[in-house]
Amino acid sequence: QVQLVESGGGLVQAGGSLRLSCSASGSIFSISDMGWYRQATVKQRELVADITSGGRTNYADSVKGRFTISRDNAKNTVYLQMNSLKPEDTAIYYCNLKHRNTGLNYWGQGTQVTVSS
Repeated sequence: QVQLVESGGGLVQAGGSLRLSCSASGSIFSISDMGWYRQATVKQRELVADITSGGRTNYADSVKGRFTISRDNAKNTVYLQMNSLKPEDTAIYYCNLKHRNTGLNYWGQGTQVTVSS
């Protein structure tokens, strides 16, 4: 069983920065693809950014140039550096792990990010 624990959310003014972290238990982190998703009130959950086990990254158009996803396999941790934050970035941010061999998905409990104007 894999457990994901997010941290780093909070309240920030527009234009500010936050760094989210997601730590994974177990031994499959290095062979799993990792992603950050977000869900704003009355909206569907959407992909923000993901990174493959090999380090290839992908971003939603709305965050390109502002957010950076990275991973540290030695620490079983994935990060999301968020710069130039906008009020529309306000959402609950969820960490996702997808095991490359089985396709199983695991989710964290979410961390709230609130950007004030």
